[in-house]
Amino acid sequence: MAAVFDKPSVRQRLAPMLQGFDGPLAFAVFLLACAGLLTMYSSGFDHGSRFIDHGRNMLLAGVIMFIVAQVPPQRLMSFAVPLYLTGVALLVAVAVFGITKKGAKRWINVGVVIQPSEILKIAMPLMLAWWFQKREGQLRPLDFIVAALLLLIPVGLIMKQPDLGTSLLVLSAGLSVIFFAGLSWKLIIPPLLLGIIGLVLIVSFEGSLCAEGFRWPVLHDYQQQRICTLLDPSKDPLGKGFHIIQGMIAIGSGGIFGKGFMQGTQTHLEFIPERTTDFIFAAYSEEFGLLGNVFLICSFLFLVLRGLAIALEAPTLFSRLLAGAITMIFFTYAFVNMGMVSGILPVVGVPLPFISYGGTAMVTLGLGLGILMSISKAKRLVQS
Repeated sequence: MAAVFDKPSVRQRLAPMLQGFDGPLAFAVFLLACAGLLTMYSSGFDHGSRFIDHGRNMLLAGVIMFIVAQVPPQRLMSFAVPLYLTGVALLVAVAVFGITKKGAKRWINVGVVIQPSEILKIAMPLMLAWWFQKREGQLRPLDFIVAALLLLIPVGLIMKQPDLGTSLLVLSAGLSVIFFAGLSWKLIIPPLLLGIIGLVLIVSFEGSLCAEGFRWPVLHDYQQQRICTLLDPSKDPLGKGFHIIQGMIAIGSGGIFGKGFMQGTQTHLEFIPERTTDFIFAAYSEEFGLLGNVFLICSFLFLVLRGLAIALEAPTLFSRLLAGAITMIFFTYAFVNMGMVSGILPVVGVPLPFISYGGTAMVTLGLGLGILMSISKAKRLVQS
């Protein structure tokens, strides 16, 4: 009888919680976190406590991931509408009486200063996954139109701030849900073709389109300048083209094996701008070279493939769409950041997941990982 009243051990209490952790996904994150800490230690050598702060942000993201992993997907679905409406309301509030820094109105003081657009990185896929779940089995073209409107409202408000990087991430997350919900290729191919034609025209007539005084419709001046700088950074090597040129020099100088840990001259002589945030990939490439880049890309690829596998095996439509969209957020982060540092995409404010410094982005990543862990756990419970 005494054994019946024995208190469970700490291990027995933690076992149900740890069940939510997907081993392969956690392993991929561990590899990326190690790479991030090494790179931050080197690139942030003269940034005071930046390395310690980066480690603290990782721990915070880990705690958030652990907590969210315990929340069932059905419970997550109940947060979709309130979180989306709150995020959109805050974006409207930013447009009316937000805080302006460096020409951009992206922040608002609600007791603490926050950037509401970050909320939409998670709220947008949640909302659209909820929308399609409610219409499972009876999807009509009108449902996709409504989904597009739900997506375009926050994206338009974020672009108005202006914040091209965050709007791109929110747009990517929303389009992923719409695509995975079964959007016809007949509707996907025409915009893709128009985009390709537009890109060819821009490259072909770069001299005229980027001539001084020529104004592009829709885009802000700084966005037009970023595209023109991408096409020919040598036009302003000490100004707008400096970031791209120095990033490419650092990547190329790393060679196959890299210069070695703490040996990056472009990094330590401070030629690389924003070397702990947006351009940290250049610092990493210089010290770890092509082999280091292959390791990093393979780690991200493994994370993305594991996330898509979780999506494929998810028990409900909501879980499948949400897991797929969260996974594509990680892909978009990595692809855009590496692309802009390498000089194949315009420079936008998109960090490299787990590598770049930034508390807000790390919290968002922790939330995304927690959601994937939660969906993986739900799959195991259904199978058992």
